[in-house]
Amino acid sequence: MAPNGDPTKTKMLYQVWKGSNRFFFGGRLIFGPDVASLFLSTFLIAGPAIAFCIRMYTKIKHENVNVGRGYSILILGALLSVLDLLFLFFTSGRDPGILPRNSKPPESDEAFEETTPSMEWVNGRTPHLKLPRTKDVMINGHTLKVKYCDTCLLYRPPRASHCSICNNCVQRFDHHCPWVGQCIGIRNYRFFFMFISTSTILCLYVFVCSWINVLEKEAENDSSIWKALSHDVLSIILIVYCFIVVWFVGGLTVFHFYLICTNQTTYENFRYRYDKKENPYNKGTAGNLREMFFSKIPSSLNNFRSFVEESEHIVMGSMTPNFAEGQISSKEKIDIEMGNGIDEDTRYSLPEILRNLDFDDLEDEMMIKQEGESPLDSLFLDGQDVKQSVEISIRGDGMVKNDQCAAFQNGVGEFMESYTARNGTDTPEKPRT
Repeated sequence: MAPNGDPTKTKMLYQVWKGSNRFFFGGRLIFGPDVASLFLSTFLIAGPAIAFCIRMYTKIKHENVNVGRGYSILILGALLSVLDLLFLFFTSGRDPGILPRNSKPPESDEAFEETTPSMEWVNGRTPHLKLPRTKDVMINGHTLKVKYCDTCLLYRPPRASHCSICNNCVQRFDHHCPWVGQCIGIRNYRFFFMFISTSTILCLYVFVCSWINVLEKEAENDSSIWKALSHDVLSIILIVYCFIVVWFVGGLTVFHFYLICTNQTTYENFRYRYDKKENPYNKGTAGNLREMFFSKIPSSLNNFRSFVEESEHIVMGSMTPNFAEGQISSKEKIDIEMGNGIDEDTRYSLPEILRNLDFDDLEDEMMIKQEGESPLDSLFLDGQDVKQSVEISIRGDGMVKNDQCAAFQNGVGEFMESYTARNGTDTPEKPRT
């Protein structure tokens, strides 16, 4: 509790977490936003497993079979089912390796020193802070690029990626699995692989045992296979169900076993990152298997039950870009200094208004310009053309009222006048080559 006695100022981390996760039992269990799919997966596993156990129990009680063998098959099937469900919940209900969020953007030594097109604005609330979108890091003698995350306000470690469903950056991100309702990352990938491999074994086990039941029924009644099938409908259902499911979970198991042997993630494999270059994480088949199954699972980087100041996370949330406005695009890459003289009159900074203008072609054109050419050469051809294009864009999108549009035009005019006073010309001229 806070010193002033206000219980709202200090809360547990999971209560103010900005991701889309859902927490249970006081933050002890963490699930994805689509946790409801976990119930469907549980039903798809437990339903056929219970039906198989019932079939085996009725066979032991009412048919002439070896009781010891029958109970062995029943108990083994039940154990595989329980083990499969446990791996499912271990995969879904734990932290997959979420990276802690920053409350403010990291400081950069390169700020204010570079003005290349590769420098982008972090967001509108830190207009004078520019950060490089990528950084180079060395991994096992290989140079890799790490990207800056505008949501979590951090440079992602190698192999980490931001999950748009859970809204978190995850270490060694593999994929977001809708069947378990959770991201698959460094802390639950081992359980995920055990879940799908156990599901494959369970399907094959039920499939084979159900066929044995049908064949024994045929031998007992001295009838044809089709007649035996007609007298054992439950076994028919289990055979068809397992035959269909085993193609999905079996194929998934084989694919992920290949990924483990080559030390890749699904995200990396789908992007073909290692087709034409060496995988810096590959330690050989034996080393990769040892790393996956016999290494220690790293501890969670977040203590979701720790107490934090709520005000810190409110600030963090305010600095996170609004997804309703879309991701940062080339429309927000205009120098904020162009809007400093306009903001006082219209109460709109220039980058906010120019979000409705199409600068995609402009960005591509600027990338192929010579290094000494000013970005203003591509932005402005004539002051009157600027006013007309801005007026058409703003009024066409219905973003600003007429008086605000007029104020914006005046602001553009003032900028052109100030540029003329400094440079002695009405139109920025391109340097002669």
